[in-house]
Amino acid sequence: MHADLERAALVELVARSLAEDIGTGDVTSLATVPERARARATITQKEDGVIYGVAVAVEVFRALDPEIVVERTGVEGEWREAGSVVLIVEGNARALLGAERTALNFLGRLSGIATLSARAVAVVEGSGARVLDTRKTTPGLRALEKQAVAAGGATNHRHGLFDAVLIKENHIAVAGGIAAAVGAARDHAPSLPLEVEVRDTAEIEEALAAGAPSLLLDNMSTAELRAAVELVAGRAALEASGGVTLETLRAVADTGVDFVSMGSLTHSAASLDLSLNLAVEP
Repeated sequence: MHADLERAALVELVARSLAEDIGTGDVTSLATVPERARARATITQKEDGVIYGVAVAVEVFRALDPEIVVERTGVEGEWREAGSVVLIVEGNARALLGAERTALNFLGRLSGIATLSARAVAVVEGSGARVLDTRKTTPGLRALEKQAVAAGGATNHRHGLFDAVLIKENHIAVAGGIAAAVGAARDHAPSLPLEVEVRDTAEIEEALAAGAPSLLLDNMSTAELRAAVELVAGRAALEASGGVTLETLRAVADTGVDFVSMGSLTHSAASLDLSLNLAVEP
């Protein structure tokens, strides 16, 4: 996507998010904060983790006060301890208060995803497997959430239905079998990556015979995964998928698969706890 389009999409997302919160006006700030008052807002981590989304947070503040002064502290994508200062913004006090919750919502959500991704990557270290995300993202936030996954060190799978072929059981049933589905996909989109979901030895053999370069091993036990790795013997890349958690991740990675996908990186990540403290400027 062109950078200008990405920028336009972010501006639109921020505008919609602020409108959702502010509505017809921040009545509390309008009543209690002088119109020309200025303040300094400091955002701090309240727990250990990886920060991501500072640019989005800045965009939120800038939408309400284009003249804000921004001081970024630390580096996104690095593990930081609780108490670390994330961002300092100076500007109109009403604007800072109006942007506070929306900015923290974005920053906390994306940092939570980056943090969980970093934890997952640490779990598989040394196994040879890579952790993948999925399409189980918040509607409208996929690009940002996948960027957060990458910031945490995990690997992005396909972005959507358009940039890779992933033939699942329903496609196979409608197409009339794995071979037919693979052949049709090759004819329709020969340049795109292709992966086939398989559930047992017979389907593995059929997918390999059809020339599938990558197999998604669906909801297999660790014993079944090891057997699949031995059977395939390097003839295709292997992705383990299905309900993998941080607690089960290492055992799955140690079976010898190339990738382990985790929908929980995006659909179950807890937001990183952050705080914003305001200091009024004289």
